[in-house]
Amino acid sequence: MRDKLRQLALELEGALYDDNTMRTLYATDASAYRELPLAVAIPAHEKDIKRLITFARENKTSLIPRTAGTSLAGQVVGNGIIVDVSKHFTRILEINPEEKWVRVQPGVVRDELNMFLKPYGFYFGPETSTANRAMIGGMVGNNSCGSNSVVYGSTREHLLEVKALLSDGSEAVFNTISPDEFHARCERGDGSLETQVYQQIRSILGNHANQEEIRRQFPKKSITRRNTGYAVDLLLETAPFTAGTEDFNFCKLIAGSEGTLAFLTEIKLNISPLPPKETGLLCVHFNTIDESLRANIIAMQYKPSASELIDHYILECTKDNIEQSKNRFFVQGDPGAILVVEFLRNTRGEITEIATRLQQELQAAGLGYHFPLLFGDDTKKIWTLRKAGLGLLSNLPGDEKAVPVIEDTAIAIEDLPEYIRQFNDILKKYNLYAVHYAHAGSGEIHLRPIINLKTEEGNLLFRKIAEEIATLVKQFQGSLSGEHGDGRLRGEFIRQMIGDKNYELLRQLKYTWDPENIFNPHKIVDTPSMNSMLRYEPGQQVPPLQTIFHFPDQTMLQHAEQCNGSGDCRKTQLSGGTMCPSYMATRNEKDTTRARANILREFLTHSNKQNRFDHKEIYDVLDLCLACKGCKSECPSNVDMAKLKMEFLQHYHDANGVPFRAKMIGNYTSLNGLAAITPGIYNWLVKNKATSSVIKKVSGFALDRSLPGLHSTTLKSWFRRQWPKERTALPANAPAVYLFCDEFTNYNDTSIGIKTVQLLHKLGYEVRMIDHPQSARALMSKGLLRKARVIAEQQIRIFKDVITKDTPLLGIEPSAILSFRDEYPDLVQEQYREAAKQLAKNVFLVDEFLSQAAERGALRPEQFTQEKRHIKLHGHCQQKALSTPLHSKKILSLPANYSVEIIPSGCCGMAGSFGYEKEHYDLSMQIGELVLFPAVRNATDDTLIAAPGTSCRHQVKDGTGKIALHPVEILHAALV
Repeated sequence: MRDKLRQLALELEGALYDDNTMRTLYATDASAYRELPLAVAIPAHEKDIKRLITFARENKTSLIPRTAGTSLAGQVVGNGIIVDVSKHFTRILEINPEEKWVRVQPGVVRDELNMFLKPYGFYFGPETSTANRAMIGGMVGNNSCGSNSVVYGSTREHLLEVKALLSDGSEAVFNTISPDEFHARCERGDGSLETQVYQQIRSILGNHANQEEIRRQFPKKSITRRNTGYAVDLLLETAPFTAGTEDFNFCKLIAGSEGTLAFLTEIKLNISPLPPKETGLLCVHFNTIDESLRANIIAMQYKPSASELIDHYILECTKDNIEQSKNRFFVQGDPGAILVVEFLRNTRGEITEIATRLQQELQAAGLGYHFPLLFGDDTKKIWTLRKAGLGLLSNLPGDEKAVPVIEDTAIAIEDLPEYIRQFNDILKKYNLYAVHYAHAGSGEIHLRPIINLKTEEGNLLFRKIAEEIATLVKQFQGSLSGEHGDGRLRGEFIRQMIGDKNYELLRQLKYTWDPENIFNPHKIVDTPSMNSMLRYEPGQQVPPLQTIFHFPDQTMLQHAEQCNGSGDCRKTQLSGGTMCPSYMATRNEKDTTRARANILREFLTHSNKQNRFDHKEIYDVLDLCLACKGCKSECPSNVDMAKLKMEFLQHYHDANGVPFRAKMIGNYTSLNGLAAITPGIYNWLVKNKATSSVIKKVSGFALDRSLPGLHSTTLKSWFRRQWPKERTALPANAPAVYLFCDEFTNYNDTSIGIKTVQLLHKLGYEVRMIDHPQSARALMSKGLLRKARVIAEQQIRIFKDVITKDTPLLGIEPSAILSFRDEYPDLVQEQYREAAKQLAKNVFLVDEFLSQAAERGALRPEQFTQEKRHIKLHGHCQQKALSTPLHSKKILSLPANYSVEIIPSGCCGMAGSFGYEKEHYDLSMQIGELVLFPAVRNATDDTLIAAPGTSCRHQVKDGTGKIALHPVEILHAALV
């Protein structure tokens, strides 16, 4: 088979991978399942897909269509060839505003489709919590919907037409057809597969006994979220099978079919007018889940656009998440549940009026104790908090996790309170509890029991809970799947949900469309046991890892396992944020944070080597991690891939030696110290074309990258010799601050350090600087953690008794000073850990410190110029992850007539030494071109470009030819 795959790779214009690394990266999705595929294909066009279909048919294997890979029921996990269309099938093909439709390829991202539609005044309604990376093909496959389904329904209701490749490689177009045309297609007599599928559906749905059995066994009609098996119940309610109904369209069946019937290449969607411009959220607080569900029945009578539940477990998780803790501003006390009721209207007055009436009725019923009504940007924060629920649940320390097993049940809303009571009674029998969140308004609460799937007991419990809840759902005539689909998780229970006869109808349907079972087999029908092929093998023994970094309340492996595959790292630059810059540039799954977590989990769990880090496969997948720290804050699971990469590199070096370039970069300070003896000679060498080329070649740096020069003096030397002559007297009670002299400011950006001292002094602060070693940033970035630990512990010993709330430590370079708050508390040995944590509380970026001073009124606009200037600000990655660029914006806005615009860029692409390295240079510049470089080039000549990071400023210069300034430089020049 391997020889055949290699031949197939030569025949495809796209790519085909059959190496263990790529197969491992595609062995999981966002579900609990794991199975190594035969290969991974990245088709370039339809011709490639046709060739893959032929290959699968000839070689008795299968094809598994995949887009973003965010399925929760194992839909894109299997042992065939994964066909990833997310890279090349990304075009929006046509829009017809008059007829209100758009035609797209399956790899178009839902949110990006809406960005395209907005200027036309339209919108694709169904919204998943993964909408900034979920793709239309996957939404059709799973029949996705979201919080607004009470208004917009599911993807099925908007699917007008698909162009598909059938299992014999033939092309077909499915759309709405009249009864006469339906019968004509059945009678074509050409023997084609397309004709056969029309004949088969006429045979089963035209049978009166089948009709009665379908109507009796499928979920009750009032439940709009219904993904149980193939949607033959909905096709039954079309002409020609039911009089007076809408015309037949196979799209109803294809939506929710999980890629098991046909391979979609084009999708035509109905689009809706943009919703009313005003959104209001009534965030009702309750003491119990039961109260919130009873209130939900009342709320739905007011025709909201959404009614979403957030329980206390989710709210607790948000407290420790860097991003989501900022979105808790509206929470009062410790509610047992919050019901977020959304109203869309043309004016805030209309929303206030209807929300007031709802509040009054709830209060009269004794339901709810706090009723904040939120508008504007606050609404985005609430929805961000709600959508982060899935990822936040992965933050639970240890091996017990909130598992997706019965999280997708849909029940009539009037039955929901009683259903949830009985549901929780079942869990109590097993000493379990569940997280409750999501779509109360449509009768679907995402319920996730906390189970350890690494144990035999947990594996069996996973199954037992699924069996009992399936029985309960059937009792309420509900749907076992409301939006996440059946996949491998629920397929086994479809027979129970719809009866033996109906189940056999589904099997007949599947094997008529796909006689040789090549399209995503073992999903929906003939599904294996739901507790087999899981991500974790019950009883798997993993020897303890000896790590340099401390991983609080967990091991390094458990930290990697926090990644649940939700794919937040697959969002593009159009959605904003930093994570993940390499994926944004390459659009390769291999370059996601998810892929890096997957490869670490795989080898740290299954390696037979004594040093389980000693695998080139891990090195290759982690290579394009820029250590930007975007995942630390933006990943809802808080996976800190930069920390994991640093730890990996140390152990990989232990086995394979430290490369020359890594040693050189790690010893950046020492080398600069030598060069600073004769800075003029050094600067000539790095600026001269001939000599700099030699230096770059020897160092492994890109020839097109400029090298940083040295200042004529160091900041430490200037502060010791020159500053005492310049400084003026301050009042005896002037507040004091300590300045951390990082290696970049000391040697390269000395003028910024000087201006920082002068600015702070002019603003009334006594600036102190004591002798201390370099930061450990360069050493950590190259995985030289043992050496970095020595430096970090020196820093702690030097500063722990000096730095207090009244005498804080300030830093200029974000990557250096923020190490005190980020890595150092986990890097130092246990005897220093508490001191490091206490010290971290009083360490600030100079931007943060001045921003907080301005907030207190200690800085005033009249201290600065009245001149009018416009500034474009690019925030540093670690500043975004551990602080916020808003501090830089605030201080740059102190001059009364300065306007500041934050560039919506992620990582600049330089990331310390990454952008210098010859093999990374092109990617570095690609990342810069995503947002940052165009924004800088488009700035007018009199616009100032601000960037707190030394690497960012260097990248701007190399990428655009423009000079970016540190915010301190701009503020220093604005002093009066």
